[in-house]
Amino acid sequence: MMDFDLPPEIVSLQEMCRDFAAKEIAPHAARWSEDELFPSRLFRQLGELELMGMLVSEKYGGSDAGMVAYVAVMEELGAVDQSVAAAWNAHSTIASLPLAEFGTEQQKEDWLRPLATGEKLGAFGLTEPEAGSDAAGITTRAERSGDGWLINGTKMFISNAGTDMSLGVTILAVTGTTPDGGKRYGTFFIPDGAAGYTKGQRLKKLGWHALDTRELVFEDCWIPAEHLVGQEGNGLRQFLAVLDKGRISVAALSLSLAKAALRLAVEHARTRRQFGRPLTAFQAVSHKIADIATEYEAARGLVYRAAWLADQGRPHAKEAAMAKLYASELANRAASQSLQIHGGYGYIRESEISRFYADAKILEIGEGTNEVQRNVIARALTR
Repeated sequence: MMDFDLPPEIVSLQEMCRDFAAKEIAPHAARWSEDELFPSRLFRQLGELELMGMLVSEKYGGSDAGMVAYVAVMEELGAVDQSVAAAWNAHSTIASLPLAEFGTEQQKEDWLRPLATGEKLGAFGLTEPEAGSDAAGITTRAERSGDGWLINGTKMFISNAGTDMSLGVTILAVTGTTPDGGKRYGTFFIPDGAAGYTKGQRLKKLGWHALDTRELVFEDCWIPAEHLVGQEGNGLRQFLAVLDKGRISVAALSLSLAKAALRLAVEHARTRRQFGRPLTAFQAVSHKIADIATEYEAARGLVYRAAWLADQGRPHAKEAAMAKLYASELANRAASQSLQIHGGYGYIRESEISRFYADAKILEIGEGTNEVQRNVIARALTR
C-alpha cells in the first residue's frame, strides 16, 4: 500500500520551521532584500535549531535527518525568503557534503563540524568566468609546492564566501594531466584569510539580493597538503557524486517558490475586486490558480520521490534531474502567472510577489542549467 504522508517526526519538524519562518524571517525578508543584507544572526539561529547540518552525521555535529526531511524544511524556508533558503541550500549541500563524503577525520573535525553546528557558513567554488555547465572546463590550477599546493585561478558567482561567518571555500581545481592528455582534478579547502585568496565586491544580481555572491581570486595561494579533500585526481568525480543531492535541493527551493506564488495569488484574488466582484469570480483568474496548484502537486511528487530514493540509497540521478528541471520551470511559470493576477500591484518592488518573481529565473540556471538537466535525463533513457 502506498503512503504519501510524511512521517510524524518530519511533519513536526516542518511545522516548527513554518512557525520559525513566520516569526523570524517573514517580517524582515523585504528589508534584507532591499538592503542586500546577509542575515548572519538568523543563520546562527538555524544552527541552534540543528538545521545547518541536516545531511551531516551526528558524529560531526549534524542531525543526519535525510533528504526527505531536508526538502520538507526547504518548503517552509523558501516559501518565505528565497535568499535565505538559497544560502542555506549551498551551505548544506555542495559546501558540506564533499567534506562529509570524502574528508578525513581531521578535516571533518576541523571544518565540517563548525559548518554542521552553524558556527560557520560554507561555500563551494566550481564555476569560473569561462566554465559553468562545462564543469570539466575549469582552468583554476593546483600545483604541488613543497609540502602543499599552490592555487591560481578565478571562481565566479560563488555564494556564502564573503560573509562575516564564512569558514572558507572548497574548490575544484586542475591538478595535472592523465597519460592520454586529459585533466586530473582535485578538491581543496581554502580557509578564510589564506594568503593569496581575495574576494571581489558583492555582485549585483537580478534576484537573491540578500545572498552574498562574489568573484574569488587565487594568486599563488599556498595551502598545506592536508587541505586536499579526498583523492588527488578524483576531484571531479567527487563533485559529481554529491551533485544529485544538490539538484534535489534546488528542486525543493523551486517547489517552495511555487508554493509562495500560489499562496499570494489566492490571497490577492480573494481580496482584490474588479467590476464589483472578487478576482476569484473570473474564470481567467481562477484557471491560472488551478494550473499553478495542479503543477505544484506534480512537482511535489517528483521532488519528494527523488529525495526518498536518495534516502533509500537507490540510484536517483535521473530523478533528481527531472525534479530540478520540472520544479524550476514551474517556479518561473507560477511566479509569472501570480504576478499577472496581481496586476500593477505585483510590479512594484514593495509587493511580495515581485521579490519571488525576480528570484525565480536563477532556478533554471543554478546547479546545472535546465539544458544540462535534459541532457542528463536523455542519456539515462537512451544509453
